[in-house]
Amino acid sequence: MHAMQYEFTLPADYAMDVVRERVARTGHLLDDWPGLGAKAYLMRERGVHGSPVNQYAPFYLWRTVTGMNSFLWEGAFQRPADDFGRPAVRQWTGLAYEEGGAGDSPARAAVRHRRAVPEGVPLAEAAAEAVRETALLAARGGVVLAAAVVDTSRWELVRFSLHAEEAPDEVAGEVFQVLHVSAPERARLPRGRQW
Repeated sequence: MHAMQYEFTLPADYAMDVVRERVARTGHLLDDWPGLGAKAYLMRERGVHGSPVNQYAPFYLWRTVTGMNSFLWEGAFQRPADDFGRPAVRQWTGLAYEEGGAGDSPARAAVRHRRAVPEGVPLAEAAAEAVRETALLAARGGVVLAAAVVDTSRWELVRFSLHAEEAPDEVAGEVFQVLHVSAPERARLPRGRQW
């Protein structure tokens, strides 16, 4: 599993209904994309759930690198790049994936929690802890799915989760509104530890 995200930070007075309408109009285009486990069309709105910015920030869990590369290089990614400018695309290697108890519910919120891989802690320990945290998070009420991924160029761990409720309680991180989820191969994402 690989994860990917890009962010378009928009002006403070940007009409975020433009983003909502865009996703309502085009979100279905990836509903059957080969190799895509799940794409969450995410938005943060300035002043909502503590967000300091207006932002469109889709998050992807790819089952295959081929699917991800096809998205990036065969034209689908060109549409948002043309509309908002070409963003930096962050990519992470998968550490863990779990379905949550609310897996059949529609996702209303997402939480992204980022932290550095601690210095002085053996990498195997840090990865094992991320796997345990992912399983614990997935077991919480209202969780649709949970994943842990790592960027080894920055030694950054990211925990990502989708939630059935609008504002998940007691889950640390940045909260996003979920506008749509495309999940053509979600059932085929490997569960548990990714190595």
